[in-house]
Amino acid sequence: MIRNPIDVASRVSPRLSTLLSSRVNNPENEQPVTLMAVRRFLADLLPDDFNEAEQLHHFDVDISMLDELDALIEEFDGSALAVDFVEANASEPLSRAIEAVVGDENRENPPTLATVRDALLNGLGARLVGDGVLEDDEDDTLLSEIDALIEQFGEDTLAEALLRYE
Repeated sequence: MIRNPIDVASRVSPRLSTLLSSRVNNPENEQPVTLMAVRRFLADLLPDDFNEAEQLHHFDVDISMLDELDALIEEFDGSALAVDFVEANASEPLSRAIEAVVGDENRENPPTLATVRDALLNGLGARLVGDGVLEDDEDDTLLSEIDALIEQFGEDTLAEALLRYE
């Protein structure tokens, strides 16, 4: 299977991205989840008596998601990995931690996810709480979140590419 570049996820609606993410992260998966597998899952959720005539008269989020999935399958093939179409952003607290590492004037190279993980292991979260950048409880999940991003994209991925701007 050919991996698609991360930027294809930016073309996926937030609702479809959430569905894809839930299917990709299902612990019962024995193999990587493809777009076609997600399409079959979504189609199974729809009522059996749903037909095209009704589709024209009723707007249904699930049907629009099915249409969106069909377009992705047509463009990228049903065997494309669903994980490539999941919008990946760091949470707002992790984005602030990444920005702190990016803004480190002593750094020569742009930080990777592994660099941010190392900074968190060396007390970055606690320092950001002390500086008032993060709330007391916001640093509790940063390490597990960065680990999940590393598992999904690899430790050499540039951390700045996953910043969430709100």
